[in-house]
Amino acid sequence: MPNIQVRKTTITDAEIITEFNQLMAMETENKRLPDEVISRGVRRLMQRPEFGFYLVAENTDHTVVGTCMVTMEWSDWRDGLFWWVQSVYVKSDYRKQGIYTAMYNKIQQLADHEPDVYGFRLYVEKDNLIAKKAYEKLGMKATDYLLYEST
Repeated sequence: MPNIQVRKTTITDAEIITEFNQLMAMETENKRLPDEVISRGVRRLMQRPEFGFYLVAENTDHTVVGTCMVTMEWSDWRDGLFWWVQSVYVKSDYRKQGIYTAMYNKIQQLADHEPDVYGFRLYVEKDNLIAKKAYEKLGMKATDYLLYEST
Protein backbone atom coordinates (compact mmCIF):
# COMPACT_ATOMS: atom_id res chain seq x y z
CA MET A 1 0.00 0.00 0.00
CA PRO A 2 1.29 3.49 -0.79
CA ASN A 3 2.08 5.81 2.10
CA ILE A 4 -1.36 7.29 2.78
CA GLN A 5 -2.62 9.66 5.44
CA VAL A 6 -6.35 9.75 6.22
CA ARG A 7 -7.83 12.81 7.90
CA LYS A 8 -11.11 14.57 8.50
CA THR A 9 -11.76 17.28 5.97
CA THR A 10 -11.82 21.03 6.14
CA ILE A 11 -13.85 23.39 3.98
CA THR A 12 -10.85 23.65 1.63
CA ASP A 13 -11.53 20.03 0.61
CA ALA A 14 -15.07 20.77 -0.60
CA GLU A 15 -14.04 21.22 -4.24
CA ILE A 16 -12.21 17.89 -4.53
CA ILE A 17 -15.05 16.05 -2.77
CA THR A 18 -17.51 17.62 -5.23
CA GLU A 19 -15.30 16.51 -8.12
CA PHE A 20 -14.97 12.96 -6.78
CA ASN A 21 -18.75 12.74 -6.23
CA GLN A 22 -19.26 13.72 -9.86
CA LEU A 23 -16.81 11.05 -11.00
CA MET A 24 -18.51 8.43 -8.82
CA ALA A 25 -21.99 9.30 -10.14
CA MET A 26 -20.74 8.96 -13.70
CA GLU A 27 -18.92 5.68 -13.05
CA THR A 28 -21.64 3.98 -11.02
CA GLU A 29 -24.87 5.33 -12.51
CA ASN A 30 -23.79 7.11 -15.70
CA LYS A 31 -25.26 10.32 -14.27
CA ARG A 32 -24.05 13.87 -14.52
CA LEU A 33 -25.27 15.67 -11.41
CA PRO A 34 -25.49 19.45 -11.08
CA ASP A 35 -22.23 20.77 -9.63
CA GLU A 36 -24.04 23.47 -7.67
CA VAL A 37 -26.24 20.89 -5.91
CA ILE A 38 -23.34 18.59 -5.01
CA SER A 39 -21.15 21.50 -3.95
CA ARG A 40 -23.92 22.92 -1.78
CA GLY A 41 -24.60 19.47 -0.27
CA VAL A 42 -20.92 18.88 0.52
CA ARG A 43 -20.52 22.26 2.17
CA ARG A 44 -23.75 21.89 4.10
CA LEU A 45 -22.62 18.62 5.67
CA MET A 46 -19.31 20.22 6.59
CA GLN A 47 -21.24 22.96 8.39
CA ARG A 48 -23.45 20.45 10.25
CA PRO A 49 -21.17 17.96 12.03
CA GLU A 50 -24.16 16.41 13.77
CA PHE A 51 -25.17 15.05 10.34
CA GLY A 52 -21.77 13.53 9.60
CA PHE A 53 -18.31 14.19 8.25
CA TYR A 54 -15.96 13.48 5.35
CA LEU A 55 -12.57 11.84 5.29
CA VAL A 56 -9.89 12.20 2.64
CA ALA A 57 -6.94 9.96 1.90
CA GLU A 58 -3.82 11.80 0.79
CA ASN A 59 -0.59 10.51 -0.68
CA THR A 60 2.84 11.79 0.38
CA ASP A 61 2.59 14.98 -1.70
CA HIS A 62 -0.81 15.77 -0.10
CA THR A 63 -2.78 14.94 -3.24
CA VAL A 64 -6.23 13.63 -2.35
CA VAL A 65 -6.62 10.13 -3.79
CA GLY A 66 -9.76 8.99 -1.96
CA THR A 67 -12.78 10.33 -0.12
CA CYS A 68 -15.70 9.03 1.86
CA MET A 69 -18.59 10.43 3.83
CA VAL A 70 -19.95 9.18 7.15
CA THR A 71 -23.50 10.03 8.20
CA MET A 72 -25.36 9.20 11.40
CA GLU A 73 -28.43 7.04 11.97
CA TRP A 74 -29.95 6.70 15.43
CA SER A 75 -31.11 3.20 16.38
CA ASP A 76 -33.65 3.08 19.19
CA TRP A 77 -33.35 -0.72 19.14
CA ARG A 78 -29.72 -0.42 20.16
CA ASP A 79 -29.72 2.94 21.91
CA GLY A 80 -26.83 3.96 19.72
CA LEU A 81 -25.67 5.29 16.39
CA PHE A 82 -24.86 3.51 13.19
CA TRP A 83 -22.32 5.33 11.10
CA TRP A 84 -23.20 4.99 7.42
CA VAL A 85 -20.20 4.92 5.08
CA GLN A 86 -21.19 6.64 1.85
CA SER A 87 -19.81 8.44 -1.19
CA VAL A 88 -16.68 6.31 -1.26
CA TYR A 89 -14.41 7.19 -4.15
CA VAL A 90 -10.81 6.24 -4.84
CA LYS A 91 -8.98 7.55 -7.91
CA SER A 92 -8.69 4.77 -10.47
CA ASP A 93 -4.88 4.57 -10.41
CA TYR A 94 -4.96 4.08 -6.60
CA ARG A 95 -7.57 1.33 -6.46
CA LYS A 96 -6.79 -2.10 -5.02
CA GLN A 97 -3.96 -0.60 -2.99
CA GLY A 98 -5.65 -0.43 0.42
CA ILE A 99 -6.94 3.15 0.25
CA TYR A 100 -10.49 2.23 1.26
CA THR A 101 -9.11 -0.01 4.02
CA ALA A 102 -7.12 2.93 5.38
CA MET A 103 -10.24 5.13 5.36
CA TYR A 104 -12.36 2.42 7.01
CA ASN A 105 -9.70 1.89 9.68
CA LYS A 106 -9.76 5.63 10.38
CA ILE A 107 -13.56 5.51 10.73
CA GLN A 108 -13.23 2.70 13.26
CA GLN A 109 -10.52 4.59 15.12
CA LEU A 110 -12.72 7.70 15.34
CA ALA A 111 -15.67 5.59 16.50
CA ASP A 112 -13.57 4.14 19.32
CA HIS A 113 -13.73 7.61 20.92
CA GLU A 114 -17.50 7.96 20.47
CA PRO A 115 -19.38 5.87 23.06
CA ASP A 116 -22.72 6.13 21.20
CA VAL A 117 -21.47 4.43 18.03
CA TYR A 118 -22.91 0.94 17.81
CA GLY A 119 -21.75 -0.12 14.34
CA PHE A 120 -21.17 0.68 10.70
CA ARG A 121 -23.39 0.29 7.66
CA LEU A 122 -23.15 0.96 3.97
CA TYR A 123 -25.02 0.17 0.83
CA VAL A 124 -23.50 -1.25 -2.31
CA GLU A 125 -24.79 -1.86 -5.80
CA LYS A 126 -25.97 -5.46 -6.19
CA ASP A 127 -23.59 -6.16 -9.07
CA ASN A 128 -20.49 -4.49 -7.61
CA LEU A 129 -18.64 -7.68 -6.72
CA ILE A 130 -15.29 -5.94 -6.22
CA ALA A 131 -16.74 -3.61 -3.58
CA LYS A 132 -18.61 -6.45 -1.88
CA LYS A 133 -15.40 -8.44 -1.55
CA ALA A 134 -13.57 -5.43 -0.13
CA TYR A 135 -16.26 -4.88 2.51
CA GLU A 136 -16.39 -8.55 3.44
CA LYS A 137 -12.61 -8.63 3.77
CA LEU A 138 -12.97 -5.94 6.45
CA GLY A 139 -15.46 -8.05 8.39
CA MET A 140 -18.71 -6.53 7.12
CA LYS A 141 -21.61 -8.82 6.29
CA ALA A 142 -24.63 -8.49 4.02
CA THR A 143 -27.88 -7.99 5.92
CA ASP A 144 -31.36 -9.33 5.26
CA TYR A 145 -32.63 -5.82 4.53
CA LEU A 146 -33.38 -4.33 1.13
CA LEU A 147 -33.15 -0.59 0.58
CA TYR A 148 -36.29 1.29 -0.50
CA GLU A 149 -36.53 5.00 -1.20
CA SER A 150 -38.96 7.67 -2.19
CA THR A 151 -37.94 11.08 -3.48
